[in-house]
Amino acid sequence: MEKQFCFNYQHFAELSELSEADRKLVAEAERATANAHAPYSKFHVGAAARLRSGKVLYGSNFESEVYPAGLCAERSLMFYAQANYADDPIETLAIASDPSERECYPCGQCRQVMVDVERRQGVPMRVVMSGRGTATVVESASLLLPFTFVL
Repeated sequence: MEKQFCFNYQHFAELSELSEADRKLVAEAERATANAHAPYSKFHVGAAARLRSGKVLYGSNFESEVYPAGLCAERSLMFYAQANYADDPIETLAIASDPSERECYPCGQCRQVMVDVERRQGVPMRVVMSGRGTATVVESASLLLPFTFVL
């Protein structure tokens, strides 16, 4: 039996088309790239999350000499949020990179953790993926990984 998976997303040809709140969150994610430790890939990633309370949290990637012990910006942020603000759900997560030659999309591990966070907090998490002056937005991280791992 053939089935089909389709989803809606928004694409913004210019960051100025985003809402003011999303533009500010993307700017915070861009700032977070400065804290990245990426001596090997030279690919600095930053993430910023707006919690329901309005608080903004930050994460950046960290590469280790003991590969693969590093951690992506999105997961470092989400693990911190879940450890310290578990009762304050992440409403929107923005991702940016430096260099920013294209939009920055989360890896498979990050996508799975995003879905895990959504399940734990009981509400969807919007994801804003930005780069090169454009952005793509999905209303739920689960749209980025339709076949998730479930225990």
